[in-house]
Amino acid sequence: MTVESSIFVGGGGATYGEAQNLLLGFGNRHGLIAGATGTGKTVTLQILAEGFSAAGVPVFMSDVKGDLSGVALPGSADHKLHAAFVKRAETIGMDLKYCSFPVTFWDLFGKQGHPVRTTVAEMGPLLLSRLLELTEPQEGVMNVAFRLADDEALPMYDLKDLRAMLTFIGENASSISTAYGLVSTSSIGAIQRRLLVLENQGGANLFGEPALALSDMMQVDPDGRGRINILAADQLMGAPRLYSTFLLWLLSELFEELPEVGNPDKPKLVFFFDEAHLLFDGAPKALVDKVEQVVRLIRSKGVGIYFITQKPADVPNDVLAQLGNRVQHALRVFTPRDQRDLVLAAQTYRENPRFSTEDAIKEVGTGEAVTSFLQDKGIPGVVERTLIRPPSSQLGPIDAGVRAMLMAASPIAGKYEAVIDRDSAFERLRARAEAAAKEVAAGEAAEARAVLEAKEEREFKAARRYDGGAAKPAARRRTAGTSGSADSVGEAFAKSFARQLGTRGGQAIVRGILGSLFKKR
Repeated sequence: MTVESSIFVGGGGATYGEAQNLLLGFGNRHGLIAGATGTGKTVTLQILAEGFSAAGVPVFMSDVKGDLSGVALPGSADHKLHAAFVKRAETIGMDLKYCSFPVTFWDLFGKQGHPVRTTVAEMGPLLLSRLLELTEPQEGVMNVAFRLADDEALPMYDLKDLRAMLTFIGENASSISTAYGLVSTSSIGAIQRRLLVLENQGGANLFGEPALALSDMMQVDPDGRGRINILAADQLMGAPRLYSTFLLWLLSELFEELPEVGNPDKPKLVFFFDEAHLLFDGAPKALVDKVEQVVRLIRSKGVGIYFITQKPADVPNDVLAQLGNRVQHALRVFTPRDQRDLVLAAQTYRENPRFSTEDAIKEVGTGEAVTSFLQDKGIPGVVERTLIRPPSSQLGPIDAGVRAMLMAASPIAGKYEAVIDRDSAFERLRARAEAAAKEVAAGEAAEARAVLEAKEEREFKAARRYDGGAAKPAARRRTAGTSGSADSVGEAFAKSFARQLGTRGGQAIVRGILGSLFKKR
């Protein structure tokens, strides 16, 4: 492959050996960027994002530390590391030129980027159960809620829809258990409490409409450069389960929606998963199997996944085996476990007779790494000590004013800012409850009217027997008057019932009505 079909990563010079390039044709074969804190993983992530963007490949990455936004501005000779960057560029034979890259900012909370949302239905019961840390019985209830929503034509877009479904199931647990399997009210209560915790963490912002269109994350600018999508994750990291579940959902959506492309000349999208260990910490086997399946098969959709973490051991072996392009920064060895992790990391590389891989991983300094990239025919390259090239864009964050201007000029500005609340499970269940309440009110009014008429008839007959028929006209007049009186009682009852709908007692009545309706269904 030619130099134009690759991304220059670094290397060069007598100490570091041959130049290291990531071949675009194998960019969808996934990769790993590992190393201890402060060893240069962020810079490596930034230069790879620049390289893919320059090649016309859209990029998605999360900004965990808040310092990746600088890719939107060119580097500067005024930067404190400029002299070091120039020296590094000379060492590896690189012509350093500063430039910016097209960026789209996203933020789950809608503060530092365009809001990004999905619907409860799109998230699905498996990922929601993982997000809420549900037990197996509770996950079963979640599956019942999704199945029932489908069967009853009750679409779930946001968390209030899910809450409405769970309440409906709880009040009709007996009938639903017969049709869908055992549903316990204790499990429903536990899920409701988990939803409250999620809302307190800001998770409600993730669910709703308009939902994210994947095409908006796969845009290429008119100049041919792929847009770099940056998710503001510094605040999101306060809820690590929400962070990892959202990224896993995004991967799953890409896997489900994108068509097969085989082996393209370059990826259709490159996805950087920072703090990757959060994805696997405490994850059930079913979820790990799902991740492995996505990683194994999504490359045929033209998507490359790059995991960024401190140690390769943070990634399960079955997933690690799929990561062909690797950049290993220094690992610090302080404990016997650290030593075992170091040995395992060194064993995953194709040996270089010039040096010990294990020693090299311990010795490389900041901005250096041990690298191995796939070569022709997908064969892993021999491990090399590499001096990572300096970035072309600004190193460090941009200020809020610049971010606001870039967001205003974004091709999707205004598309996701306004929330849409469509007719869904919450509204439809409420409409059913109101219709049922009106039906009961009408029935109760008719019953009250019949009771009053019967009472008046008895009184009329009693009076007629007493006076030998003389009271007949007056009694009939009273009977005629009681009809109007009964009507007013019925109206008063209906109005009283309507007022009761907002009270706990009224809600109990409505729930009872809904239970009857569901049994009829």
